[in-house]
Parts: sequence; structure tokens; C-alpha cells
Amino acid sequence: KTTIDLPGGGTPLTGSAADDAAAAVCPRCGRAFTCGARQPGPCACAGVVLPAPLQADLRQRYAGCLCLGCLQALAAGAPAV
Repeated sequence: KTTIDLPGGGTPLTGSAADDAAAAVCPRCGRAFTCGARQPGPCACAGVVLPAPLQADLRQRYAGCLCLGCLQALAAGAPAV
């Protein structure tokens, strides 16, 4: 079973969500991106800090990973939708 740990100690992605994360389309903006969570080094999103309530909201709204651009915008205060 594949598992991807999310930055900030969030609930990890498991199973098909983790398997699909490497080559993905951001569910927030629709852009294609490559998720680095399964790469040998840390994923670029590991440096993005999101408050726990926002992480919980994002898990409810979206399946899988969001692109780095969306994560950075959300960290800067952009709305989740």
C-alpha cells in the first residue's frame, strides 16, 4: 500500500491517491503538475505551511495533491475555492 506523508503532519495520502500523485492535475486550478512526494528528496510543498483548519478543509474539498502554486496562494490567504 502506497503512502505519502503530507507536510505539517497532515493525514497522509494512501492507496490510489498516493499512486496518482506523481503525475497529477491540480483539482483546484486544473493545471498539470508533477508531485514530488514520492521522489528521493523532499517535495517542494514540504516548505509550505498551512494551518490545520485549512488542511482539514482542503481534504474535504479535494482528492489528492494540489499544485505548488495553489498551495503557496492558499498559504498567502487565497480562498480555498
